[in-house]
Amino acid sequence: MGSVPVKTPLVVIVGETASGKSALAMEIARKHNGEIICADSRTVYRGMNIGTAKPSAQDRAEIPHHLLDVVEPGERFTVADFKQLAERSITDIAARGKLPIMVGGTGLYIDSVLYDYKFGGSERERDEQNPRHLKKTNGKVTNKLRPNTLVLGLAVERDALERRVKDRVEQMVKDGLEDEVRGLIDKYGEDIEALKAPGYKAFAAYMHGELNLEQAKQQFVRSDLQLAKRQRTWFKRNKSIQWVTNGE
Repeated sequence: MGSVPVKTPLVVIVGETASGKSALAMEIARKHNGEIICADSRTVYRGMNIGTAKPSAQDRAEIPHHLLDVVEPGERFTVADFKQLAERSITDIAARGKLPIMVGGTGLYIDSVLYDYKFGGSERERDEQNPRHLKKTNGKVTNKLRPNTLVLGLAVERDALERRVKDRVEQMVKDGLEDEVRGLIDKYGEDIEALKAPGYKAFAAYMHGELNLEQAKQQFVRSDLQLAKRQRTWFKRNKSIQWVTNGE
């Protein structure tokens, strides 16, 4: 497949977990006839809905979402796979006269599209969850932003973010996170990469009696806040991002 036509417009929304990126993407999609491409290394997996904060069925019915539920949790999915599918979606959305809006917190996925990363066979074969892998691609990484692209970063105060993460974990538990984790473990076992996501790991430990429910929730919150810190560090280095503190 060739590259996406350079004049194809693209809006990208980045930020930390629980920062409100998805809500902002929905609002822009409503106002500007857009469709959403999800750039998240966990929501690509089928059946991982609650613990990944996947967009609701209502949101997905209102605005088309792309790159959700792409593979089974036991399957390998790399940044090279993401880039190929994302570029196909961008072309498809634009060809139908809609605005492509890419939203997510997986910086490596987003950068692969923004800066047109090139992948050889070895990069395609490896699991690309680890950003350090990309630094070994022998000069194939550029810092030239794709044309006709607006990159928005949604910044949230630390205290507000912590409250949001805690509230979201509580809601996940109410929505049936425990049953989701149990079902995934029964179907795929615990050794697959997808189930190493912090929330799933914490609740697997809870099910084994290694943690009580409160401890599992606390561990999930801590892990998400650590993820937010890593995301903040990753995105702060990117000079192409226009930072906003208010989604309005």
